[in-house]
Amino acid sequence: MTATTDFRDTPLAPIRPASGDYSQHRIVPARYPARTVGTIVAALLIAATLNSILGNERWGWNVFAEWFLSEPVLMGLGRTLLLTLLGALFGFTLGTALALARVSGSPLLSGLSWTFTWIFRSIPLIVLLLILNNLGYLYETITIGVPYTSINFFSYQTTQLISPFTAALLGLSINQAAFTSEIIRGGILSVDQGQLEAAASLGLPRSRQASRIILPQAMRSIVPPAFNDIIGLAKGTSNVYILALPELFYTIQVIYRRNLEVIPLLMVATIWYLIILSVLSAVQYFIERHYARGALRNPPPPVLRAILEWLGQFRFVPQPTPSTTPVTAPRFVGSARSAIEPRGISAGERAAAGGTVAIHNVSKSFGPLKVLDRLSLTIPAGSVTAILGQSGSGKSTLLRSINHLERVDQGFIAIDGELIGYRQEGGLLYELKEKDILKRRVDVGMVFQNFNLFPHLTVLDNITEAPVTVRGVPHTEAEAQARDLLARVGLSEKADAYPRQLSGGQQQRVAIARALAMRPKVLLFDEPTSALDPELVNEVLDVIKELARSGVTLIIVTHEIGFAREVADTVVFMDQGEIIEQGPPSVVLGAPNHPRTREFLAKVL
Repeated sequence: MTATTDFRDTPLAPIRPASGDYSQHRIVPARYPARTVGTIVAALLIAATLNSILGNERWGWNVFAEWFLSEPVLMGLGRTLLLTLLGALFGFTLGTALALARVSGSPLLSGLSWTFTWIFRSIPLIVLLLILNNLGYLYETITIGVPYTSINFFSYQTTQLISPFTAALLGLSINQAAFTSEIIRGGILSVDQGQLEAAASLGLPRSRQASRIILPQAMRSIVPPAFNDIIGLAKGTSNVYILALPELFYTIQVIYRRNLEVIPLLMVATIWYLIILSVLSAVQYFIERHYARGALRNPPPPVLRAILEWLGQFRFVPQPTPSTTPVTAPRFVGSARSAIEPRGISAGERAAAGGTVAIHNVSKSFGPLKVLDRLSLTIPAGSVTAILGQSGSGKSTLLRSINHLERVDQGFIAIDGELIGYRQEGGLLYELKEKDILKRRVDVGMVFQNFNLFPHLTVLDNITEAPVTVRGVPHTEAEAQARDLLARVGLSEKADAYPRQLSGGQQQRVAIARALAMRPKVLLFDEPTSALDPELVNEVLDVIKELARSGVTLIIVTHEIGFAREVADTVVFMDQGEIIEQGPPSVVLGAPNHPRTREFLAKVL
């Protein structure tokens, strides 16, 4: 049995706030000189181009104005829009059916879909249009009935049935369907297999699984390339000029062959195509926004609001709301720790190895939802802090704010006196650029709830990638350190395995080793056992218990009450974005003062 010593009655040295109250400092936004130079160059190029076009009489803008809204041009524009609309409608309908057939379990359907796509992606659109327009030379009549019998439901002369407009619509639709089917198939394949299994487990019919579960999620991958194809279709309608069909481009050709004003008439077509594609781009934006619901933690604001906010950046810089709330250091007491310190680390060295985390008056909102509300907390170096609370109380957001994965709306976070996201000079706080934030983030390791290992790298490469690239550690030294860390978490034999070849508990231990390889001052754990089977929980908790004696400052969001009671120096209970109780485990977990804490513990214990 391991000998233990109880330090609960030995308070740690009081910790002062790392850098005091920053709420009165003025924030200076980060500046990007290269962007400024690029903006100036772009503005000069735009001005020069506009001057060249508008100032040159040979462009014939008077002729352009005469024909831009003329009746023949508008009639040609109408046919172009009709062909685009119907071609997209029929093409995407057929393409969706082909994509579903391709991923179906029927070899015949899948083979038929593949053959259709192979043939009609190979044939140039102009060739396909000419074949369809001359189909009457191959088949005098088009008949629909029962094959190999005399039963016919419909029969008509091919040359009368397939007009130039019908041939154009068929050609555009078939060509569109061949490319669309692959776009939709790619979107379907991008949806996690677990979503299909979850839908099947609920007994949803296959058609409902496809229409309600799979395709809506696949749309995030489908929409951008699909609209590229629709834009290509709108421009591709100009190919039907070979059928003498008076769409926009053919109409323009007829006019400039009569009056010889080639450039002005081509500009008429160009401007109308620009208008069409601008409208399609706007539609794409709103469709993407619709299907992004629930997929983004902080979705982009509506267009008008985004424009107003963008304009507001040039008028003023929002300042954090001044607060008189002091940064108070909570009372911390020691917890039960092993009397045998690993690798000869003394109690004094333990505190020096970690970093002090000072959180002052932090607020964070996602749209109208306020997740953190003027939250303040100081975490001493080398301590272990467990954060408890129901789902949605703001625990994970607080953790992500400490290493600046989430930018707070108000307040400041410092580690050993260095602000996260800012550089202090006197009474000014200069916002850091992303490259500088990355440099500061190396002192804050993080272990995610769902591991987030790089699936295409081996376990060894997962651990060595950041030390070599970021810290500049020689590869041989980084590899030796990685193997040592794998030994400490009990995975020496898995160095050359890939993450998907490991169990959940093994993946989480690799994630811990990866974070430790950067030798952080602070290590964050976001519910490290919630994604694990009960049998795997203990193996991860044992590793974290060992880390608790290593001197690194640990901040752990967890629902493991027994683990928090055993390992933590301090337990913090959060509710609705606020800290409502904090203190030693014996108080918060044994005799909580706040009724909300008592209610929570009564449900989970």
